[in-house]
Amino acid sequence: MRLGSVVAVALALSACSSMSNLLDRGSSTSTQAASSGSGDGIAPDMATPEQSEPVGPLYNKGLEQMQSGEYRTAAKTFAEVERQHPYSAWATKAQLMQAYAQYQRNAYDEAINAAQRFLTLHPGHKDAAYAYYLIALSNYEQIIDVRRDQTNTQKALASLEEVSRRYPGTAYAQDAAAKATLARDHLAGKEMEVGRYYLKKGSYLAGINRFKRVITEYQNTSHTPEALYRLTEGYLALGVKSEAQTAAAVLGYNYPKSQWYQDAYALLQNDGILPAENKESWISKAVSSVNPF
Repeated sequence: MRLGSVVAVALALSACSSMSNLLDRGSSTSTQAASSGSGDGIAPDMATPEQSEPVGPLYNKGLEQMQSGEYRTAAKTFAEVERQHPYSAWATKAQLMQAYAQYQRNAYDEAINAAQRFLTLHPGHKDAAYAYYLIALSNYEQIIDVRRDQTNTQKALASLEEVSRRYPGTAYAQDAAAKATLARDHLAGKEMEVGRYYLKKGSYLAGINRFKRVITEYQNTSHTPEALYRLTEGYLALGVKSEAQTAAAVLGYNYPKSQWYQDAYALLQNDGILPAENKESWISKAVSSVNPF
């Protein structure tokens, strides 16, 4: 589900302090230095020095616009905080709030660019974890139907895994891990779709290679039972009975109550053979320990 508002994110990730820090109301003065930078897709208003506003009210204006759902305007206001007060602590916060505002208006590429710019300027910042998480979310929400190119899914998985790797034990890492599981399942689904297409066309070896990838790279996804059945089907069509029997045997061992196992068993039985595992088969070695669903 989309994070509905600034407040919703702060509550959902209450174990982390990043958003609550960003939601602090601005004061008119600040002693913490921060690097300056340009906007990330929405040009700031080019005010003259005489037209500049105090940093606190200007930052608070951006927060109010966010809470009112005026995300494009908020991104512009936070860009103004950074432009007019480049050496204040609020400028640093405003950089990350620009990324969040872009994310909220579904401008994912702009959100990613803004978050990456924040990380480039402040790699060791205490809010870096949130920036990485925002990049991962922006990639994740661009995942599309398995019938189309899955480049976005691969990017999402890589960025989600980076969050888990960099910040283990945090709320960000927990959510990233859950989303990474769904991303892997999506990638496995794409391999299954292509593999089924090849089987239907009689290109059995090409199909087997797709199902093999599911078994070797995504074996803990929901597609593993079907992939093992399709391997049984493909190898049997090629006359490689030993591998067909192994695929069915491994399927039966790990998913004994699955409909896919019943179908694989019937398929072999129609050919006068039964499931039998060959321990030297790549299938047996790859699926030595699968978590059944």
